[in-house]
Amino acid sequence: MVLPHQTPYVTPHILHKNYAQAHDSEQFGTLIGRDLEYFSQAGFDMDRIQIKRNAPVALLYEDAIRNEGAIISSSGALINFSGKKTGRSPKDKRIVFEETSKDDIWWGSVNIKMDEHTFEINRERAIDYLNTRDNVYVFDGYAGWDPKYRIKVRVICARAYHALFMNNMLIRPTEEQLADFGEPDFIIYNAGQFPANRFTKGMSSTTSVEINFKRMEMVILGTEYAGEMKKGVFSVMHYLQPVKFGQLSLHSSANVGITNNDVTLFFGLSGTGKTTLSADPNRLLIGDDEHVWSDSGVFNIEGGCYAKCINLSAEKEPEIYNAIRFGSILENVVYNPVTRAPDYDDVSITENTRCAYPIEFIPNAKIPCVVDRQPSNIIMLTCDAFGVLPPVSKLTPEQASYHFLAGYTSKTPGTEDGVLEPIPTFSTCYSAPFIVLHPGRYAEMLAERMAKHKVDCWLINTGWTGGKYGTGKRCPLKYTRAIVDAVHSGELAKAEFENFGTFNLSIPTHVEGVPKEVLNPHTAWPDKEAFQREVRKLAGMFTKAFALYEKDVKAKVRMAGPQI
Repeated sequence: MVLPHQTPYVTPHILHKNYAQAHDSEQFGTLIGRDLEYFSQAGFDMDRIQIKRNAPVALLYEDAIRNEGAIISSSGALINFSGKKTGRSPKDKRIVFEETSKDDIWWGSVNIKMDEHTFEINRERAIDYLNTRDNVYVFDGYAGWDPKYRIKVRVICARAYHALFMNNMLIRPTEEQLADFGEPDFIIYNAGQFPANRFTKGMSSTTSVEINFKRMEMVILGTEYAGEMKKGVFSVMHYLQPVKFGQLSLHSSANVGITNNDVTLFFGLSGTGKTTLSADPNRLLIGDDEHVWSDSGVFNIEGGCYAKCINLSAEKEPEIYNAIRFGSILENVVYNPVTRAPDYDDVSITENTRCAYPIEFIPNAKIPCVVDRQPSNIIMLTCDAFGVLPPVSKLTPEQASYHFLAGYTSKTPGTEDGVLEPIPTFSTCYSAPFIVLHPGRYAEMLAERMAKHKVDCWLINTGWTGGKYGTGKRCPLKYTRAIVDAVHSGELAKAEFENFGTFNLSIPTHVEGVPKEVLNPHTAWPDKEAFQREVRKLAGMFTKAFALYEKDVKAKVRMAGPQI
């Protein structure tokens, strides 16, 4: 008699726990020639560790489930957890102060100096930790879809989840490309499970995320949050593209028209609608987050997307929802233990729940993610909770530089504890945490390219209208979409414009599908005195925030901001 918990017959090889792993060792652990030499010289104990290079997704699933407590969700995605750190640690980010890059780096609170000796200590500490692991995962891939400007990136890590994450976020090489990969241009040593020694000179905590541009290496200690690797690659591209290649790296999404082949870049901080508005059924998605505006066109830096999951639904964001399947990672997402269904509304672990998936999982993605055409439009998105910026304004080149440097949006009450009224947020170049060079260098390159290619620039406010947060209402998405459609059709460029005082913006008098009274905030506000107070208040905040860049920009850019 067979008891309910017993199996009457099991194929013999399944009983052998090392059956699959033994094959994996032969298939993915074989390093020869220069690859083997590299790992030996770097200090890896090749007699002890098993290196799995560019392992298939299924193998990474197996290892993550077997060794890291991961589970498979009901949609087939892998759910895993990043430990104590569920977001980036910007205060623990360091850049090595060395002779090849020190004159280019914008040193300060974003780019904190680290000496070369401390970097070597942390690098050694990371490799020592990796040498204690049974499995070490290596992923070799590319950053940048244009072969002229891409770099080869090698990720070395101890978690299958991290390897799968970078398999999704980097551009995956073909078998032929992998065979001829050669020496990488940039290497990430991720020993995030192991803490930094906080008594080491220059360390402020047990977390350290550091980049050395002379060695072209990154070391991660004390944080298992996968986004550190993604943004590490972006920081390197933010340095290399302008300095080495003379191209402009941007924290933006981008799409291209199916019929007109016109390219639009979207800038915007969290909550402004960058992802939502760049996903357009009439256009192909080039990418959702990181791009380079090159001499020949626009290309995506990444091979995948890293989308927020909070309150995700099939109705609101069907493309993202349907991309969460086998091969995707759900990070720090709570799930039903019975059905394994993710609960995207549960923020008990973190509000920063994420999913990472290859860009091919988006049905209207343009593969390869590169277009040999210059942008026609730039859209700068802001969510103004003060309700005084117009829903759309056409910017002059000087105003575009000003608002690019300012990078304004606002946090609203309810987003964080203690936020009782709108808090302005100014993130220069729409990417302050990832800026490597002085913001003025990126702004100058942007202005030059806009002028050369006669690119129109639009400031679109997806925030409040008819009053500030609490009295007005958020601009309906259908109005914002109508505005974006008018940008793409070319109708908005032909519109009549009127001046919006204090900020000196040009606002259209008519947009098809948008009520006239919504287009001018002064008209939309019933209380005119309250409106003028909020205008002056926000203008003063702009002036104060921009003081950081005033001495480094031309007078006409300084004058392009609000005049009180």
